[in-house]
Amino acid sequence: MSVWDRYRLRWRRKKLRYRAYRRRRQLDPVRLRTASIARNAILVAAVLRNERSLLPYFLRYYRQLGVDHFLIVDNGSDDGSREYLEAQSDVSLWHTTASYKSARFGVDWLNWILMRNGVGHWVLTVDIDEFFIYPFCDTRPIRALTDWLDTYRLRSFPALVVDMYPKGHVDQTPYREGQNPFEIADHFDSGNYMISRNPLYQNLWIQGGPRARTMFADAPHNAPSLNKIPLVKWRWPDCYASSTHMLLPRSLNQVYDEWGGEKASGCLLHAKFISTLGAKVAEELARREHFAESREYLAYSETLRSGESLWCKWSEKYVNWRQLEILGLMSKGNWA
Repeated sequence: MSVWDRYRLRWRRKKLRYRAYRRRRQLDPVRLRTASIARNAILVAAVLRNERSLLPYFLRYYRQLGVDHFLIVDNGSDDGSREYLEAQSDVSLWHTTASYKSARFGVDWLNWILMRNGVGHWVLTVDIDEFFIYPFCDTRPIRALTDWLDTYRLRSFPALVVDMYPKGHVDQTPYREGQNPFEIADHFDSGNYMISRNPLYQNLWIQGGPRARTMFADAPHNAPSLNKIPLVKWRWPDCYASSTHMLLPRSLNQVYDEWGGEKASGCLLHAKFISTLGAKVAEELARREHFAESREYLAYSETLRSGESLWCKWSEKYVNWRQLEILGLMSKGNWA
């Protein structure tokens, strides 16, 4: 990397951290339990709006994985999400009605919260509809993974977003509050993924899956990016640069093996395509707070209106993490 690139990235990191510092004024503490966070606690960080129906399963899922505490920003929910989270003993909650878009889609808020509360901890940063899958997750808690990463002095762990969808239309089976969404959205694309590398940040850039195949078939380069680095052993200088797709320092983005081998990786099962999608799309199209003037939500709206199913004859029914490894969507690397 050239001296100029080093300077650019160093300046970019300082700028992003300063943005996060300034955006701290937008966050009102609702119920902070950060004093109870143990020294070796594993944390989940998230920003949400109106996710009350999915929250019970989200919290249960990550508690069962072994997460100790949740750091959550509520962005103006009016469906009871705030009140529900306030009552949870392992949740620290902030509230804001500020613009999600102007806070870089919530990343400024998360960077500030992690600067204050995440240093020295393994932090899993996810959306409320993302569920982390890693090698041996059916038999080993997440601490087994973080202990292994600590042993090899690895500070970041990547995951591919795997869009899950039902065999029929997304509205066909109503989602019940607290239900496992993958009882409904139980299929995924086993192929159809494109991969490249960002030359400056050194992170991989992956697109594809059912959204590229159907909603962005005419312009797959506009499809949402599926590469994320959600699990990080947080240090003071760290910050997310673009959602959880890439970080600074850029060494945290180098989560792949350039020499032909495989590094361990996971997946984020994405539970967006269930019956709650219609209400979410209507709300977000009215707010226009998402990337590229909510281009993604316009595509969702068109899919809902057409009645098109994301399922096709090449769709795979989800079984477990080992299936994802066999298909090459994740890897256990040298973790045995």
